[in-house]
Amino acid sequence: MKRSLSFVLSMVLLTVMLAACGNNSAKDEQSGGKSENEAKTKKIALVLPEKIGVNPFFVQMDEGFKKAGTEFGAEIKTIESTDPAAFEQNLRAAVAENYDLIITATFQAEDALKKVAAENPNKAFAIVDTTVDLPNIRSIGFREYEASYLLGATVGLSTKTNKVGMVAAVDIPLIKKYTEGFSEGLKSTNPTAEFFVNYVGGFNDPAKAKELALVQLGKGADFIAGAAATGDLGVFEAAKEKGFFTSGVDVDRTVIDPEHIVLSILKSTDTVTYETVKEFMNGTFKYGAVDYGLKEDGVGLTFVTRESESALNPFIGQENIDKVKKIKDDIIAGTITIKDPMQP
Repeated sequence: MKRSLSFVLSMVLLTVMLAACGNNSAKDEQSGGKSENEAKTKKIALVLPEKIGVNPFFVQMDEGFKKAGTEFGAEIKTIESTDPAAFEQNLRAAVAENYDLIITATFQAEDALKKVAAENPNKAFAIVDTTVDLPNIRSIGFREYEASYLLGATVGLSTKTNKVGMVAAVDIPLIKKYTEGFSEGLKSTNPTAEFFVNYVGGFNDPAKAKELALVQLGKGADFIAGAAATGDLGVFEAAKEKGFFTSGVDVDRTVIDPEHIVLSILKSTDTVTYETVKEFMNGTFKYGAVDYGLKEDGVGLTFVTRESESALNPFIGQENIDKVKKIKDDIIAGTITIKDPMQP
């Protein structure tokens, strides 16, 4: 009897052990031999068309990318490029290294991305600040015209000469988000103000931008906005030398010279990159075109949507900021609608 009972117990124990082994084998097969955590890890690369450091647009992107990678447990890598040829090579390297999502940015990346994404239709891509119409690409844009509208409205309330200007990069549809948005905002608070706009003809010419700012100053402008990428440095230099007021784009430029750079249009590339990684990791990532405006905290204006390390310049004044905050709220609520200059 005792021997029979021992035999039964042995068989039960053997059955349990075999079942456990079978379950472990099934788990190993489902995860490719990896642990559960390893199986869930996704690899995401940020491939930039230039080196980080000169353009704050890319600095912010990288910050948002790294923050999201840390918070959501992605394996991330930032790859900087020295020239257009290197950029395409870097895109191809990210594909070869089997990154699950590859993010890049700006019109500089368009041609190479079109080629690489078309050759790899099963690979996921995202591009910031431009649109590439392919089924495996998410194109992330900004409603810069909403922030430009706020800038124009603020300047319309603040100008003393009733003459203001903008030095812009190139006369292309993308830049009209700045020029036309500003013009509409200016008219909304100061219909009689005169607006000058000149184009540098490129994105990296501070000397030409400075020259154009001085031309506008000669016409009586007391505020001249910069919208010329690296060229803005020339506008800032002219403002400091001649004593007029100006503004920057993308990040808070008031910290450079708050006596003359009194406002900045904000483009939150950190926000959109963070949200892209978050959605990919959470399984809510979608292809196609999306855009970010005031409502999504994708764009903004210093002192109106975000505070600054700088003190508010008296040329602007808190009373005017309070008025423009109401305009911002009306845009978010849909009470004020602003036409996208890139739409027919």
